Amino acid sequence: MASFNKLKNVLMLAFDWILYGTGAADTCQVTITQPRFQEADYSVHTVFLTCAFSTSGCSSSPPEVLWFRFLANKHEDLCTPGCRDHQKYQVNLSENIISLQISNLTVDDNAVYICGIAFSDSSSPRSKQAGDGTVLTKTEKQHGNGKLIFMIITSSLLFLYSTTVFTFFVVYKKISSGRKIFQAIAQELQKQRYAEHCRQPDNLEDDTVYQNR
Repeated sequence: MASFNKLKNVLMLAFDWILYGTGAADTCQVTITQPRFQEADYSVHTVFLTCAFSTSGCSSSPPEVLWFRFLANKHEDLCTPGCRDHQKYQVNLSENIISLQISNLTVDDNAVYICGIAFSDSSSPRSKQAGDGTVLTKTEKQHGNGKLIFMIITSSLLFLYSTTVFTFFVVYKKISSGRKIFQAIAQELQKQRYAEHCRQPDNLEDDTVYQNR
């Protein structure tokens, strides 16, 4: 945060250097508002960063618009006020809304983008102001695919787990049912053998009596 504040001070000095001028509108005051964050999907190739401003006591002439970006404790001049790369950057001004159009967007464009407004015909210190910056983030395609693959794998594992548990219970019930049937058959055979064994002495006694006669 300290380095970012130092950067804003440097930018304010740059405003004074680039757009130095004197005039009668010494009461001119500018207020700037920028969205803190803006995220772009990996499939997006063009993005618009907005910057709203309001004025008080300033002239009716259009202000100078400047854009910078903050990367790894250093800043780059994008449009001051002319854009250094017209194919990559384009500034649009509509009433009190400024937009920076960034084309051919890549993950290398992830940075803090700062807009500045300056009324060059005013000597008031408040006539040149910089915004707090917008953090631009473009997601990579691999990240989205990674999340999708993770969800697919998780769903597949849950499906396999549910199928395995269901199959286990079905097989267990069949085995339990088979065991009960087998036990019933075994008990029935055992009863029949026991009944036959109980009838054998009567038969033997009848045979013995018959022979003696």
